[in-house]
Amino acid sequence: MDRLRDAFEIGEHPLTLRAQRAERREGFVFEELEFVTPDGERVRGFLTRPLHDRPVPALLCIHAHGFRYDIGADELLDGRASLQSAPGPAFAAMGFAALMIDMPAFGVRVEPGENARSKARLWHGRSLAGQMVGEQASAFAWLAARDDILADRIGVYGLSMGATLGYWLAAVEPRIACVAHLCCFADFASLIDTGAHDQHGIYLTVPGLLNLASNGEIAGRIAPRPQFIGIGDQDPLTPPAAVNRALAQTHAAYERARAEDKLVVHREPESGHVETPAMRAAVVNFFQRNLAG
Repeated sequence: MDRLRDAFEIGEHPLTLRAQRAERREGFVFEELEFVTPDGERVRGFLTRPLHDRPVPALLCIHAHGFRYDIGADELLDGRASLQSAPGPAFAAMGFAALMIDMPAFGVRVEPGENARSKARLWHGRSLAGQMVGEQASAFAWLAARDDILADRIGVYGLSMGATLGYWLAAVEPRIACVAHLCCFADFASLIDTGAHDQHGIYLTVPGLLNLASNGEIAGRIAPRPQFIGIGDQDPLTPPAAVNRALAQTHAAYERARAEDKLVVHREPESGHVETPAMRAAVVNFFQRNLAG
């Protein structure tokens, strides 16, 4: 586990809150946050929460990629084409707070770009994905420290890039109560065998990760905590054979933990790289059961 934490750069990317502004909107409170990295880079964050002041469960929401470098944390309030609706207001209506930050190369951090950042980190034996997971770990810690958040009831939600970063983080952060990830779960060795790995961005390349664990094994480390995996079989990023191999490994881990009922797999034969209405409904049910209390 320590080698996996090192690959995901846990503890290497602290975020310091520098500014915070809150306002009431229709149905929820919106907070605009500004964090700063140790080297001075601004990291924009948004938080939504219910209108009352009582402590609530929360979700760390991780934005997608989609080559929309301009979106970043705006996904929390504005959504994107692959989501059913903006997650922030939707989760606030369920009684949850939700936090999202800009990942490197997205939002206000669009420069330097993904390729430049990835290549620079790879030259140093690190990765952009590792930095992303490390920063999400810091965002989680900040969220858990808030007085208005129930620290033992924080989950993670993400689609595509946000999905992978989400279950990678949950695998090495035992305080995460549950995770729901959509449209980015597959065995990478299988993707490499078929060339499908080239559908994924360079940011995701973590040196030597496959020598430590496969994606199915990484997701299996989340057991016995609840995990939701959403897949569309027509998604070119997650071809069925690669999904099947990863799922077999994750299922085995939950069986060993005697927690088979905590692993929820929602699979749609005719959908692709999108959150469908049925998938969103299943995610809502998953979080209601595992976070609402």
